[in-house]
Amino acid sequence: MKAFRIVLVALSLVFPAAALSASTWDDARRIPWNLESALSAAPQAVTFAGAGGVTLKGWLYLPDTPGLHRAIVAIHGCSGLDGADGRPSERHADWGERWAAAGYVALFPDSYGSRGLGPQCKVEDREIHPAHERVDDVNAAFRWLITRPDVDPKQVALVGWSNGGSTTLYAVEPRHRPIGTTGDVDFARAVAFYSGCRQPLNTGRWRARLPLLTLIGDADDWTPAAPCTDRIADAKAEGEPVAIVTYPDAYHDFDHPNLPIHTVEGLAFTAAGGGGAHTGTDPAARAQAITLVMEYLAR
Repeated sequence: MKAFRIVLVALSLVFPAAALSASTWDDARRIPWNLESALSAAPQAVTFAGAGGVTLKGWLYLPDTPGLHRAIVAIHGCSGLDGADGRPSERHADWGERWAAAGYVALFPDSYGSRGLGPQCKVEDREIHPAHERVDDVNAAFRWLITRPDVDPKQVALVGWSNGGSTTLYAVEPRHRPIGTTGDVDFARAVAFYSGCRQPLNTGRWRARLPLLTLIGDADDWTPAAPCTDRIADAKAEGEPVAIVTYPDAYHDFDHPNLPIHTVEGLAFTAAGGGGAHTGTDPAARAQAITLVMEYLAR
């Protein structure tokens, strides 16, 4: 808990507009969005126009309160959006329900299923890339969301996991600002979970046009933490509105609600290049990340 307090203080210095409260972690059990029993929202299947004539499918989680709401565009990883039952997979449902219970409108666009593709984690020559098609999907989702009368267009956040986290790193660059929107409307902030940072950040040209929080396990052997920590530190030193939190001994998918730690083989891209990597829930890292992300999104 002491280490987490330090993280909260450090983030308040990076994002001073609304300092994060160190007491949040102590009080987490009393906050509805941190109670597993509060997760009950059922998603709606939606479609909307994407770039290049693609019709994007997705899942929309809605709060049960009237009025104008903050919103989130949530970007899945290389495993895809849906589970075997054709519904949002367990991690996506966990976050979607949590956000809806906290008063957010949350849209999960399906980059793969919308194009007739399945999981891509074991595919090396991929048709859909974070820097191109997936960024287009992010911006199409943003444009669709801000047309809704229940969404505050100035309070839309972007959250991505793994390959979707890499997409987030590309999407926050100045060159990828959404076009076709009225006035200066843009994403308000972004969160990237265990993103692959080598490609997006190591070009020497990466910049963030909006606040970005990156969360990753320091034991991650699928998308390693070192490239993220190094480049984020450089970007922060250059005045970029970025911060990174690493979780000791945590692997990929540490925020999953119930995934036993195991090794996945045959992956197209891993830290060591051998195709094997660990993945699974870290209860302490998950709990801290939930608190931190909810606090960050509400600033």
